[in-house]
Amino acid sequence: MTEGRRSLLIVEDDPALQKQMQWAFDQYETVVAGDRESALAQLRRYEPAVVTMDLGLPPQPDDPAEGLKLLEEIHGLAPDTKVIVLTGQNDRANALKAIGLGAHDFCPKPFEPEFLTWTVERAFRVHELQAENARLRDTHDSPAMAGIITRDPEMQRICRTIEKVAPTSATVLILGESGTGKELFARALHDLSPRKSGRFVAINCAAIPDTLLESELFGYEKGAFTGAVKPTPGKIETAHRGTLVLDEIGDLPPALQAKLLRFLQERVIERIGGRQEISVDVRVVCATHQNLKERIAEGQFREDLYYRLAEIVVDVPPLRNRNGDAALLAHAFVRKYAVEQRRGAMTLKPDAVAAIVAHAWPGNVRELENAVRRAVIMADGSSIGAADVGLAASGEDAEALNLRQVRDTAEKNALVRVLARVDGNLSRAAELLGVSRPTLYDLMRRCSLK
Repeated sequence: MTEGRRSLLIVEDDPALQKQMQWAFDQYETVVAGDRESALAQLRRYEPAVVTMDLGLPPQPDDPAEGLKLLEEIHGLAPDTKVIVLTGQNDRANALKAIGLGAHDFCPKPFEPEFLTWTVERAFRVHELQAENARLRDTHDSPAMAGIITRDPEMQRICRTIEKVAPTSATVLILGESGTGKELFARALHDLSPRKSGRFVAINCAAIPDTLLESELFGYEKGAFTGAVKPTPGKIETAHRGTLVLDEIGDLPPALQAKLLRFLQERVIERIGGRQEISVDVRVVCATHQNLKERIAEGQFREDLYYRLAEIVVDVPPLRNRNGDAALLAHAFVRKYAVEQRRGAMTLKPDAVAAIVAHAWPGNVRELENAVRRAVIMADGSSIGAADVGLAASGEDAEALNLRQVRDTAEKNALVRVLARVDGNLSRAAELLGVSRPTLYDLMRRCSLK
């Protein structure tokens, strides 16, 4: 394709009309297809932003079924592509059906070149605006997510889930190893919710003795026990009209599990030593590093409570499974603690970055943050090496980061998978990969594949 020109795919089985449309759209880089199979091949190869298509395609040009099937396949392969359907003057029903299947617009045949050109140009503009919105959304996180630094697709998906769930009142269960940032997500749920003006109350169920945990959660009345000299509200009551975070919910004693379940069902509590029911309006967010289903199987956690808590489940991946995040976070922590410790501008040496990437970080982000903070404090100069972080220098080969080698490896892997999938059918392989057969032969030769 010519560099800088926008690509337009024309799906039309009439050769004369193909030429007419190519002439009408000479400002674009046009590619044509005469049937469904070739249209899909061109779509994979050129990834056009806009497609114009006739619903009547071979083998039955008078039946719109083939065109509607193509429209569904285009929408599945490239949902952002804008499809403009060309229909007969009296074929409004099929035009509306096409819109229902995901078409961007429709235009009657025979068409006026000026009108169709305007429709195509508008489709290109809508595609460009949507792409720009997506780019801005990816590069500018919500302020509530400011503490979450990631480029990992799974973590970004979790961020989008948090944004969707936050305005609701659903109970959220956040799973993940210690140090993965579960409380940051809990805080984001609060800050993005209508309850953000209320209190954010967090309690660690594993850090408080069982004998005190009930009074911490539910409060107590005067004289309920020795030392109860005045009525005291618990954490649940304190969080009224706000958010209550129960961290390490997997360690909640069995007796309190039943009492918490009743609260979640009725939304009322009774203080220890009291008889009055107190209504509480609170959003509950729970977090744990434990496998609650295993705890249920062991008889340590109530199954009915689990299903009450797991209205929405967010499973935060460990740092070792977040591609590229360790180095990204390390650089951010260096900048943060260099300012905090008044060390001026500090940077990570290449050996430190390589060691950080290679390390498994069993303590996850918390361990990495502590290591970088210690390195900022202890480093002699403005550069931080692997030894300053407390890691041995990694043996990673810098050549492994060579973009050409990465691309060649990815191409070879894709070729192997596709050739296996199509059982050696080169025409089908070229179509799936979106390349011509000569290009496929060249790729196979370079990858030493027969």
